[in-house]
Amino acid sequence: MTSILLLGCGKMGAALLQGWLKQNAAMRYDVVEPQGLPSPFQSRPDIHWHAASAKLPPADIAVLAVKPQVMEEACRSLKPAIRPDTLILSIAAGQTLAAFSRRFGMAQPVIRAMPNTPAAIGQGVTVAVGNSHVTAARKKAADALLKAGGTVEWTDDETLMDAVTAVSGSGPAYVFLLMEALAAAGVKAGLPEPLSLRLARQTVIGASALAAAEPDTSAATLRKNVTSPGGTTEAALNILMANDGLASLMTKAVNAAQERSRDLSQS
Repeated sequence: MTSILLLGCGKMGAALLQGWLKQNAAMRYDVVEPQGLPSPFQSRPDIHWHAASAKLPPADIAVLAVKPQVMEEACRSLKPAIRPDTLILSIAAGQTLAAFSRRFGMAQPVIRAMPNTPAAIGQGVTVAVGNSHVTAARKKAADALLKAGGTVEWTDDETLMDAVTAVSGSGPAYVFLLMEALAAAGVKAGLPEPLSLRLARQTVIGASALAAAEPDTSAATLRKNVTSPGGTTEAALNILMANDGLASLMTKAVNAAQERSRDLSQS
């Protein structure tokens, strides 16, 4: 692959770009970002910054990483740089394959993907779906790009993407909130704040590493392995696993994110 056009270099766009650079995914990167390039990328000779979409060179793959609310205008400004064989790869929540076919033409190859921010360190997960104009070669190229950020799952059912967005796309924020809440609870229990923050952070990191080290062990089993009958962990889990506990809250949270993703498809 010779060139990638990245439209938007915010948190997610920058995370993907970081992964591509580590993998030498392309010879040239054209990045459209009105706010300027993030500092880690400014000295790279293979990255060409553009404040706007005017006079962009054609690209093999155009990765759209802007907010769904501005996608319509962004696609309109991008059209002169899109060849008939340019692969459109969108990572925006709620933006459907049909919407991009309408914007770029019914024969344009389009892939809709939902990565997450751990892609910046190669530990992300992405789910992707393509339209009927995506050839095997284009799918392979997109798969390689997305794998620079971690694991990739493909689906033929686009209707799953709103749930994917709610679970894995937004999921890192839920984990970080758990880290925050655990640290805050530790402070209320009497721990000094710096110590509580360190304990909560490393506990989440360590538990994640343990899950990664035992991929065939279910989360339920890992949880039970920490839980002694009548012990301190069981006392805490009796609260977290109550009818109005964590599972109920998580279901409500994922449902809310899923509905918002569906709403964004109408914008």
